[in-house]
Amino acid sequence: MLKLHFAPNSRAGRIVWLLEELGLPHEINKMAFHPKDLKSDEHRARHPLGRVPVLEDGDVSIYESGAIVEYVLERHKNGGLKPAVESAQYPEYLQWFHYCEGMVMPPVNTIVVQTVLLPPERRDETALGQAQRLLTKALAPVDAALDGKDYLTGEFSGADIMLGHACYMSNRLGCVSDEMVNLKAYVSRIEARPAFQVAIQMH
Repeated sequence: MLKLHFAPNSRAGRIVWLLEELGLPHEINKMAFHPKDLKSDEHRARHPLGRVPVLEDGDVSIYESGAIVEYVLERHKNGGLKPAVESAQYPEYLQWFHYCEGMVMPPVNTIVVQTVLLPPERRDETALGQAQRLLTKALAPVDAALDGKDYLTGEFSGADIMLGHACYMSNRLGCVSDEMVNLKAYVSRIEARPAFQVAIQMH
């Protein structure tokens, strides 16, 4: 059985969502988002930096949420939840799958650090403002791509697990403006998915 090492309010939520969407049996080791759990010797043996998610599948242990999504879709869903390689949607699928960590999550990380993780006296308003503006800019092409579509490549896919989760987080951080009507509707569609609700309730 698949075993997921998880902590709330982290990228591990993506993997809970994925496993629920696919109906794959799994076990969850829920840890506190705190150094006593994440930086323990036991967890550092799974992830050298003491982070989540980590997925164990028999003798396989793999971290990085994007790598885990690709691994699960190939080994446990026979390439499901993604367009065929020869399809017209495949390049777009790859683009949005990787756009998440390349363009959207870096400013999200900065915003979380500057508004949640750092004590008030160490926060930097300039860095926060720059990250908020960068995130809003990064989301604009996503809003445009969703025009006339329910999901990033038309049908729900692994790209939505990756980027959709990041859009949900961006919306929670107040960085999806009301003018981004496609993106607002997209986040609402994601939030309505039963598998997503299971993942969020674990946070």
